[in-house]
Amino acid sequence: MAFPGSRLFSLRTMSLVILFYCTYCHFQFVLANDVDSCESLRLGQYICKEPRIDDATQEPENCKDMIAWVECLPSPNVSCRLSNGTEFRFSGEEVGFNKSLPCRNVSGYSYKVAVALSLFLGWLGADRFYLGYPALGLLKFCTVGFCGIGSLVDFMLISMQIVGPSDKSDYIVDYYGARLTRLSITNETYRRTQMSP
Repeated sequence: MAFPGSRLFSLRTMSLVILFYCTYCHFQFVLANDVDSCESLRLGQYICKEPRIDDATQEPENCKDMIAWVECLPSPNVSCRLSNGTEFRFSGEEVGFNKSLPCRNVSGYSYKVAVALSLFLGWLGADRFYLGYPALGLLKFCTVGFCGIGSLVDFMLISMQIVGPSDKSDYIVDYYGARLTRLSITNETYRRTQMSP
């Protein structure tokens, strides 16, 4: 003999089970889509390998078009979406993505040599000859470095990397050494004044 409330109890239980299952599936779907791509990981969630530095140019070996690429490894137990769309949980030893690093166009002019020539033989114009400015080098040679004033000015300009090689390339500076970066105002960096309310 069936109890009159048993059918109602099983119907209520079945509807709660279906509701629970739908909620579970919804959260599973939301959490699966919540995984970001590996390129959008935050600092501390990945570590990038050091670039291999060319001894002659002091720039990364794979530098092309002013950009070099390094491999980055996500931390252990970090899940992210690879570039092909698959989700992967990393153990800390797999490469997850590549990150770009800026590199410079160098053509063989050493910063240390240019500064040393300017300091010791600047009055003979050796620094300007070395950097590819033979007319100014000859003028400095004939005027004994513009009576010393031109030698001092050239030493300051070369040491601040304002005067560079004549082919518009950059100096060879140690990769982990003191490099100067020129800042300029462009459409991307220009800060607009705020209007008062």
